[in-house]
This record gives sequence, C-alpha cells and structure tokens, in this order.
Amino acid sequence: MWEGFANEIDYAMLIKLFDLPAGENPQERKYSPGECCGTRVEVMSGNPDPKKIGTSYSERLNLELRTKNRRLTRLTNGFSRKVANLQHSLDIGFMVYNFVKVHGSLRVTPAMEAKVTDRLWSYEDVVALLEAVEPSAVTVGARRKDRRTQTEP
Repeated sequence: MWEGFANEIDYAMLIKLFDLPAGENPQERKYSPGECCGTRVEVMSGNPDPKKIGTSYSERLNLELRTKNRRLTRLTNGFSRKVANLQHSLDIGFMVYNFVKVHGSLRVTPAMEAKVTDRLWSYEDVVALLEAVEPSAVTVGARRKDRRTQTEP
C-alpha cells in the first residue's frame, strides 16, 4: 500500500483494547470473547476525518470471510494442509466479494463502486481469469471433479 499510494491517502486505525472475559474458571472463558474495555486511534497517513475512523468495514469483511470460508472458523475440520491452498482460497474469496457479489448498501459490487470495473462479474469470469493466469490449477480441479463423478463398475 505504501509504495502505491505513499502519503496520498488518509488512513488511521481504530484499535480496540480487550480484557479477559468474566468467568469462574479458565474453561468457562475458553470460548468466550474478550470484553472491549477501550479504544485508541493511530493515524498512519495523511489527515483522516475522525468521524470516519472505525472498524465496521473490517469487521464486516471478517464476518463475510469467516462465514463463506470455513477454513477461517475456530474448531473447524475444513483446514488447508498447505499455506498455498489457503492463499488460493482467500484470493478467490476476495475476487467474489469484490467483483461478483452485489452489496446491499452499495447496490453494486465494491469494485464497481471504486471504479475498478464497469460491470458485474460472473463466476465464469473469475474462472476464466484464473485459467488465463494459472491454467494448471483449473485442469487439476477439473480432473478431481471428473474422478468424483465417475461411477465404478
């Protein structure tokens, strides 16, 4: 980000401070979220508007990622054995989130709102882009699908 935008953007972080959750013993607190006991703001670049500094966008994206990609939830059996597979899964998730999914509050995709694209992408467009960049990944997936659909004699 710093190489691309330098000091041309206004950027700040709202950092939430958490304390241990209430509970009688450590087992009761194990799966409980911490209690927010305060916040602090750190200006990273430019002169951001204090009214617009918040966590709602990042928390919404976090919720979206965790509900759509089960690899990121706690206590899951849907994990990636290789870091590269997790990265590919996240890349596809970000593409769908930004280019395919129309967001209710925007009424367009985030990529259209940011003027990165002028049209709504389909899943086929994402697969075509993946084929153009990394053809071997698509053919491996197709072979696996073919093996699953074959019936044994």
